[in-house]
Amino acid sequence: MGYPPNWFFSACAFIGFVLCAIPLPWHLKARNTGTCLYMIWAGLACLMLFINSVVWNSTVINKAPIWCDISSKFIIGSAVALPAASLCINRHLYHIVSVDSVTRTRAEKRRDVLVDLAIGLGIPILEMILHYIVQAQRFLIFEEIGCYPSIYNTLPAYALVSCWPVAIGIVSAGYCLGTIRKLALRRAQIKGLLYANGNMSPSQYFRLMGLAGVEVLGTVPIGAYIIYRNATDSNIQPWISWANVHYDFSYVPQYPSSVWQENPQLAGSLHMTRYLFVVCATIFFAFFGFSDEARRNYWHAYASIVKVRISTGTMSNGPSGTEWKQDMSYDRHPGMPIFIIQRTGTKRDSLASFSTNHSIDDLGDKNLENKQQPYLATTSEHSNDITLPSLPEPTLEVNTVPRHRRSLS
Repeated sequence: MGYPPNWFFSACAFIGFVLCAIPLPWHLKARNTGTCLYMIWAGLACLMLFINSVVWNSTVINKAPIWCDISSKFIIGSAVALPAASLCINRHLYHIVSVDSVTRTRAEKRRDVLVDLAIGLGIPILEMILHYIVQAQRFLIFEEIGCYPSIYNTLPAYALVSCWPVAIGIVSAGYCLGTIRKLALRRAQIKGLLYANGNMSPSQYFRLMGLAGVEVLGTVPIGAYIIYRNATDSNIQPWISWANVHYDFSYVPQYPSSVWQENPQLAGSLHMTRYLFVVCATIFFAFFGFSDEARRNYWHAYASIVKVRISTGTMSNGPSGTEWKQDMSYDRHPGMPIFIIQRTGTKRDSLASFSTNHSIDDLGDKNLENKQQPYLATTSEHSNDITLPSLPEPTLEVNTVPRHRRSLS
């Protein structure tokens, strides 16, 4: 059976990580614990699988053992974390439609968050710890797949590792059916109940129901199928002792792609395991990436980017339309440039501003007279003033024209 090339999965895994990261900020702001846990686990799983597929694209060398320890354990935890996050969502939806009181105290909300964290974080961490009991080798390395967890095929492995997703999915399905039943009985009160639980809109509520329902419908059948494949593809080994299971624990088996692809059952299990995380990320974005809230956040992000670019362009081109203007002029004598700040709103004659023979009132009167009569230069009555040549027109009275002094600059 032909499978897509490794580069195709690398692209899909990275896109899945981005799809989970885009709506995460506003869900964190809304404090939707179960939804945030779902996005974090699915996004990080896609990111780790993407890194593994790139680093071990054409090699099986154990080049990053610490990374393999982390990523292989994370795969075990993620397989349980996504059903656990779905259980948190279904539990939250059920409590919204089943409470008798519309108002909820802060202590009740805090308790719900702690319970969700215990389910969405505590159970996966516990699963990682229990996995060590049936962990035959430190980890496995498959070419194009990367680091992969090792599980000794024995009866305790089914109870400690394989059955957890199915059990969580069954409990989540019970909450989902209870939510549908309560919702049918209390349709008239749904808006008030949603408003009391964090201003959740009906569309958000039903999208959460759709996501949780799809997760339940996929978790139980797929989990049961994986248990069936593990039990039938290879013989179940008896549990002899702890030392027998962990014998030569530090040995890392390495499988080139030409070897593991010859086993159809193994190849199918490996591809299904890593593509399931990409499918979960895509399903989540399909429910929440095109909602009204998401479109509003996309628009706000776009407007912010455009505003920043406009502000940056304005700063690079210099200020425009401001009250003050900065000019640069140079003194007649050699020296440093002189920066002069002058107001652009009103202007006066530069020579009249240096006159010391006028008061403020005189200047105001003279300005009015200057507006009524044309300005003509004439001879000043002071000996220190500059004598200006007279035009061949009848001159006005001396006192009607502002007198000027020579500028010393």
